[in-house]
Amino acid sequence: MRRRVVALGGGKGLSAALKALRGFDVDLTAIVTVADDGGSSGRLRETRDLVPPGDLRKALIALSRRDDELSEVFAHRFGGDDSLAGHAVGNLLLAGLMDTLGDPVAAVEAAARMLNVDGRVLPMATVPLDIEAEIEFERESRVVRGQHAVAVSDGIVRHLRLHPAAPKACPQALDAIAAADWLILGPGSWYTSVIPHLLVPDLRDAIEASPARRVVVLNLTRENETDGLSLAEHLVALRAYSPGFTADVVVADTQATGEPEPVARAAQSLGARLLLAPVAASGRCDRHDWRALADALRPVIDHAEVGK
Repeated sequence: MRRRVVALGGGKGLSAALKALRGFDVDLTAIVTVADDGGSSGRLRETRDLVPPGDLRKALIALSRRDDELSEVFAHRFGGDDSLAGHAVGNLLLAGLMDTLGDPVAAVEAAARMLNVDGRVLPMATVPLDIEAEIEFERESRVVRGQHAVAVSDGIVRHLRLHPAAPKACPQALDAIAAADWLILGPGSWYTSVIPHLLVPDLRDAIEASPARRVVVLNLTRENETDGLSLAEHLVALRAYSPGFTADVVVADTQATGEPEPVARAAQSLGARLLLAPVAASGRCDRHDWRALADALRPVIDHAEVGK
């Protein structure tokens, strides 16, 4: 039986993980954050009160088998300075499907059929969410609300929460986690793409209760939102928001990790071993090479026994 793999995250980090995993002989499901409030997604959620489509669109493109005009159009972003400027065609299509079908899951699945997606893409919740953070900068604390604002804020995130505070998880996402053999968290913006999954109570409980093995893929560089946070502290942050969280393998880039011992100790605190591999894109210190990530993940996924 094919192994069932669930990847959780958002944005470019999740796209890299999905591209890495789609070549494996697995049943693949992506569970995507729904708190984006910047750019095209932000404009659509503000005017239409819908689940922001941008990260869902990126996941669909990452898993699409099509290489024709439709996939290119889905990714196309309008230029100019009119009302369409900045909108991605895929975002508009997803917004139209949500409006027509009245269900974000059905809308994403309809788009997946159009793109001949290899796997399944699901939102982590079926309502748009807001991220709010308490950020300390130069000994002063302030509250910042909104995914984009948190992502670009200077300072150290001291606390993170969602609005609404206890949203219901997407039921299909809970089912996928319960049936999974492997859960993959990261890479991606830690506080705005990865940890939000642990702030949805039903989702966090499902992850903690799942018998699946778990892989955490660490980022390559620190962003504004994780300024001052070491790679080891990235792992500590997971446990802070999910006290019952454990992992089996932590994947980190060899060069980005530097001295591995602190990261190895943090991984061990989660029950995991540290796997160092050259997963950064050539000439890019901020982006994973999905092919290299696939090479690192393949022996982990293919050769380990399913179940703990």
